[in-house]
This record gives sequence, structure tokens and C-alpha cells, in this order.
Amino acid sequence: MVDLNDGWAQRILAGDRRALAKAATAIENRRPEAETLLKELFPHTGKAMLIGITGSPGAGKSTLVDRLAAELRRESKQVGVIAVDPTSPYTGGAILGDRIRMLGHHADPGVFIRSMATRGWLGGLAAATTDLTLLLDAAGKDVVLIETVGVGQDEIEIARLADATVVVLVPGMGDDVQAIKAGIMEIADVFVINKSDQPGAHRLEREIKAIQSLSVRKDGWTPPVIHAVATEGKGIGDTLTAVRSFLTQGCAKDRAVANWDLRLREMLRERLLGKFVDLNFRAAAEDVAARKCDPYTIIDGWLKHFQD
Repeated sequence: MVDLNDGWAQRILAGDRRALAKAATAIENRRPEAETLLKELFPHTGKAMLIGITGSPGAGKSTLVDRLAAELRRESKQVGVIAVDPTSPYTGGAILGDRIRMLGHHADPGVFIRSMATRGWLGGLAAATTDLTLLLDAAGKDVVLIETVGVGQDEIEIARLADATVVVLVPGMGDDVQAIKAGIMEIADVFVINKSDQPGAHRLEREIKAIQSLSVRKDGWTPPVIHAVATEGKGIGDTLTAVRSFLTQGCAKDRAVANWDLRLREMLRERLLGKFVDLNFRAAAEDVAARKCDPYTIIDGWLKHFQD
């Protein structure tokens, strides 16, 4: 446990990487002092650009993030990277595959990379990802790149966190079909067709644009389609330009309010569940499964218990 009286928050605000790393660990492990720290840091947040990078496994998300970080560093931007990895079935930690692909930044003090395990959390992110973005924001990062686990069309939590969401697709992997599915289509603010030097890239672009022609987003934005070859650094600048264009088109504030609306509900739900730690969920589940009691009566009883 870290003593908050030793100026932990001040050291983070001053750019102390060791204090930042300790805070990230405390947040991921849900330690009590992490919440106190975040309360102190929160007034210093709201400055960083949060860019979500999502897409199917094998789409080249990690390579794209690596090149985006390099491009941002050429602009002298301070960069944070949150790489959400699958959970190890043995240690419960992150596999660290994403960090291995970003070794070129390990000696750069302007880049802070953190791998996080999902720990069973669905939606492509980890439970503490939102809090970690606040930490990096307060620590002075200009841009925070958030790479999700390889996701499917219903794992869209990144859209509720990032200011802009980049969906990475690859030709020849069935992504032309995936693009038709509602979830992955609706969260994209920018589409990147990576490995676009492979056959099928233009066909995939046509599929995306055909679907876009069928409906109009509420904010009036039509996500551009960028062709990239991340391994060669092609399309990286165009991707950043497209993201910045989206963020300047006027709906960023509305999105931030909507995202915090959902986040506050989630935080309240977590707190309420914490009040019921003394309840026997397993026994109640057995009674419901055996039809000895209905779930509605159980929930009503628990709520009454909480009110009392």
C-alpha cells in the first residue's frame, strides 16, 4: 500500500513514471487507495485525446497502435498506450503480446505503455480501463491509445470510453461480412482497412460504403475509410487526420456527456453490489434453478434488506 501523504498525486502530476506505474497497478487491483488517488487527480483530467483501436483478432491493431504512437511522438506529443490483452488462465495476468510488439518505445520517456488483463470482463476492455485512462490523462499524456482485445460485433465497450473509435478491418478475412453487422458498424468513427496491399481491400471498402448509404448517423458524421499498411507505416498520418477531423466536427461534448451518463450508472451498480457482499448468491441461484423460488421475489427481498 502506498501512503497518499507522501505526495503520490503530485509526483504523478509531475510526470514521475515510477509513481505512475504504481498507481496503475493499484487501480487494476482495485485497491482502496486507488479511488482516493483518482479523486485527487480527477480535476486535472479532461485534456487528453482518447483514441480507441478495435477490430477482429489478426487485423494488425498492435502494429497500428505502435505506428500511431511513433507518429504522435514525431509531433512531440506525450502518449499513453493501454493494451488490453486476454487473461492468462494460469496467472490471471495479461499475455503481454501487445507490449512485445511495441518494444521500440520502451526507452522513450514520452510513451507509457500498460498491458491489462481482461480478467473475465466482456466487451473487449478490462474493468479498470476507464480509471487508467483518467490516470494517464492526469499524468499529462496528450493522447491515450486504447487497444482492445480482438473483438466481435457485440463487444463494443470501447465506444463508451474513447473520444474516437477506430475499427480495423482486413481484406480476405470475412471482414466484409462483419462490416454488415450492426454493432461493429455503429461504433466506428473511422474505418481502417489494414493490410490494404492484399487482394480484396477495395471490395471491402465498397461493402462498408454500401452499408453507410443505407442510414445516416444522428451526428451526421460519415466515417471515412482509410487504407493502411501498418507494417510499412502507410496510412498512419491519414488515420490521425481522420480522427482529428471527427473530433472537431462538434459532437465531442455530447458524446462525453453520454459516456459519463453510462459510466455513472455502472459505478452506482458496482457500489450497490458491494453492499450485498453478505448475501448468499449461490444459495439463491440454487433455489431459483430448482424452481423453489422466483428471482423477482429474491430481488425484492434483497432490496428490502438494503433499505432496512
